Amino acid sequence: MTDLFWPGDERAGSLMSDAALLEAMARVESVWLDALVDRALAPESARADLTGLVTAGDVEAIARDAESGGNPVIPLVTLLRSRAGGEAARWLHRGLTSQDVLDTALVLTLCDVLSRVLDELRSQVIALTILAERHVWTPMVGRTLTQHAVPTTFGTVVSTWLDGVIDAAELVVDARTLLPAQLGGAVGTLAATAELATLHGLADPDGVTAETALTAGRALGLRVHRPWHTARVPLTRAADALVTCTDAWGHVAGDVATLSRTEIGELAELSGGGRGGSSTMPHKQNPVLSVLVRRAALAAPGLGATMHTASATAGDQRPDGPWHAEWATLRTLGRRAVVAGSQTTELLQGLRVDTARMAATLEASAHDVLAERRGVADLLGDGHDSDPDPTTYTGMTGDIVAGAVERARTFLEENA
Repeated sequence: MTDLFWPGDERAGSLMSDAALLEAMARVESVWLDALVDRALAPESARADLTGLVTAGDVEAIARDAESGGNPVIPLVTLLRSRAGGEAARWLHRGLTSQDVLDTALVLTLCDVLSRVLDELRSQVIALTILAERHVWTPMVGRTLTQHAVPTTFGTVVSTWLDGVIDAAELVVDARTLLPAQLGGAVGTLAATAELATLHGLADPDGVTAETALTAGRALGLRVHRPWHTARVPLTRAADALVTCTDAWGHVAGDVATLSRTEIGELAELSGGGRGGSSTMPHKQNPVLSVLVRRAALAAPGLGATMHTASATAGDQRPDGPWHAEWATLRTLGRRAVVAGSQTTELLQGLRVDTARMAATLEASAHDVLAERRGVADLLGDGHDSDPDPTTYTGMTGDIVAGAVERARTFLEENA
């Protein structure tokens, strides 16, 4: 996929594309049909491999026909039945509802997104750990409210980036682990499946129904939970994790963009291959990765807000509109997070640090940035002169960086 409105979109490949969602929906139908047969709720003759019965070439027709029923599952089921034929066509989709199929398909495609984002986060943690250790004692001016404040080190700045990235990564891990299948039937009671078990004369209809859902969920590699048609935390949790990622990446990108300003020049993105060029000013080297990452960080919270608005207004036992608003919102947020994650990884792995420029800026501002130190010395009265060397006024820098690096190593070990 490509998107002229979102440069870099191709980095997300086919993740959460129309074709990927269609394939996931067909997979859900196939797995559920197998579960019905496995639990003797459908005859063995109904078992069928639905793989490949629908392809990317069917997207346009299914999308067009989706309007009449309000979702793409209805035309998908019609198409699958026409192509499967026989007993498979009769038993396909029995016990499910459209929301079950689409929710579970969204979860499957979202799992792929979260896994890809987690790969990027791991790479970023490694890159940031290297930077933090390399520059633990690299002195620079600390800035607050846009102004020179007191001395710090670049390693300390990086350790803050590192903590933000790990905070986001931990949310991604949790969101990925907790994503459930949606297998509830018309109003979330699995009544049709239980009725099949009863009519078959099975001794424990409810138990068989529960086992059918468990069998299908396991085949899909998903957690099986009570139906969540109008309890949308699984999706808002994932959306929040992705927004938190863009928050962390936006922080990094904002700092890099600021420190790469011509008049500061302490950081720079890796150049080459035409990256960062201007259409009219050949002397420019724009921090284009930082710009694009900041773009994602600015856009993501609104998408997260839409997910929460949909969750808050998901009434009755199946939502009338809020559910429908989630699909494209989640797809957009997921793809953009993957793109921003990839761009952030590239930014960090190629980041150029001008330590001489950092030192010179600090030295030029030494008198001002040591005002706090002089004030501390004044508290003790005469005879306590303050050290005029700004590089020695960095507080607990060593411990701060060491703590962040240790946390990073633990994270990487636990998420290898």
